Amino acid sequence: MPSKVGFERWIHHKGGVMVPTYGPCRLVHDDCMSIMRTTKLSTAAPAVEPETVRVLVADSGAIQSQLLTRALKERRDLEVSAVALEGSALQDFMQSNSADVVLIAGNHLKDFGLLRWLRVTYPGVATVLLTENDDRDLVVSAMRAGAKGIFLFANTPFSMLCKCIQCVARGEIWINSQQMNYMLEALSEVPTLRVVNSAGRLLLTPREEQVVALVADGLTNRGVAVELGLSEHTIKKYLLRIFDKVGISSRVELVLYAVSHGEHRAAEWMPNHA
Repeated sequence: MPSKVGFERWIHHKGGVMVPTYGPCRLVHDDCMSIMRTTKLSTAAPAVEPETVRVLVADSGAIQSQLLTRALKERRDLEVSAVALEGSALQDFMQSNSADVVLIAGNHLKDFGLLRWLRVTYPGVATVLLTENDDRDLVVSAMRAGAKGIFLFANTPFSMLCKCIQCVARGEIWINSQQMNYMLEALSEVPTLRVVNSAGRLLLTPREEQVVALVADGLTNRGVAVELGLSEHTIKKYLLRIFDKVGISSRVELVLYAVSHGEHRAAEWMPNHA
C-alpha cells in the first residue's frame, strides 16, 4: 500500500476522471476499454441495481485500511469489512462471515501463503492483490497462488478499484496487458525441478532439471524431446545420467524422488547443446 499521504491523496481523488489503464482480461484494456461503452438506445431500459458485493480488506497498516474501508463503504453496491493482514484474523473472519472479494495489501505480504490458503479453502472467493508495482515475479507468483486480480495504486484511480471489485466478483480476471504478457511468458517457459540430496546439495545440471520436471509432468521421451528441441535419443541419455546420479532405475522412481526431493522454479529456455 502507498504511504499515508499518498494514499490519502489517492482516496481524495476517487471522484476524478477515470484513466482506462485497467480492465478484465477478456479485453486488452489498455487500448480497448472503449469496447465496454455501448451506444445509447432510443428506448432506454430501466436501470438495474447491481448486486451487493461483500468485500473484505486485509491490510497490516491500520490507517490505510481505515481510509480504504471508509471510501469503499460510500458505495451502495459494496458491503465492506476489514481485518488485519494475518492468517489467524482472516481465518476467524471467514469462519463466521462471508466475502465475495478479498483485497490484500501486497506490499505488506511476506509470502503468498494467504492467497493459496484462500484459493484452497474458499475457492468461491476472488482475491485481489493491491500493490504499488507489478514486477514480473510478483505478478506470476500471485496469479499462481490464486489471485484473481492485480491492482496498481500508483497510477490507477480509486474508481477503477470499484470496477475491479465488480469484475472479479463476476468471475472475471483483472490484469493489464503487461501483466498478461508476464503470464504468457511464464507459460511458455520450460519448467525445472531443482533436485537435491538429503544434505541439500544440487544433484543435476539445469538441463537435467528440466528433463526431470517434464517427466514429472507426465511427458513421454518423445514429448520431452519436442519440448526441449532435442532428439529422443538425447533425452534417453539424459535420463540414464539422471538415474545414475540419483541412484534409481525407472521413470516411476524418478517421479517419486522428484516429488519428495524437488523444488519447482522458473527457468529460461536453454540452447540445445546445454
